[in-house]
Amino acid sequence: MNIFYNENGVGEVLLVQIALTKPETVAVETKGDVALVQNEETKEVVAFNMFNASSYVELVDNGEVKLTEELVDQIQKALVKNNVELELDADFTPKFVVGHVLSIEGHPNADRLNVCSIDVGNETLQIVCGASNIAAGQKVVVAKVGAVMPSGMVIRDAELRGVASSGMVCSATELSLPDAVENTGILVLDDKFVVGESFVK
Repeated sequence: MNIFYNENGVGEVLLVQIALTKPETVAVETKGDVALVQNEETKEVVAFNMFNASSYVELVDNGEVKLTEELVDQIQKALVKNNVELELDADFTPKFVVGHVLSIEGHPNADRLNVCSIDVGNETLQIVCGASNIAAGQKVVVAKVGAVMPSGMVIRDAELRGVASSGMVCSATELSLPDAVENTGILVLDDKFVVGESFVK
């Protein structure tokens, strides 16, 4: 679940993204201050907008809103007040983590892509990466599925030239780190970083 708020750009509207996949067609149902966006075929709620947001939740962020248990509880209560029967299921685990590149293999259908096996602590992910400087044994920053990049792009499960990819290996520029240099490839971390731990700027 991702939450966005931009009072200057959109107004008093909280934008809540529940599903990462985009349905082909959607239907919108309004209940009080809540507009539910549903997959028209399955009727699954994939997102919702909450109008008059500051009357329901305490907001300090602009752009992506940090997901906390308190915020989710406030939103859940707001849904109840608006007669919306929707149980929120939030994942509070970090989305930007330290990964360890276990192996890389050339992509079978693309000369400039590699298929990487990366340990992120509690699981091993297959990620397709185009950086020329990636190598086995490195510690890197992995944006897991559901992560929101500084650019606003949401990381989703994908298929790149026929190979599944679950996440993204990040460069300093993509992470908007201070003094990031363009076109230097992925950010390689030193050994003090612990695999699986949250990566904080």
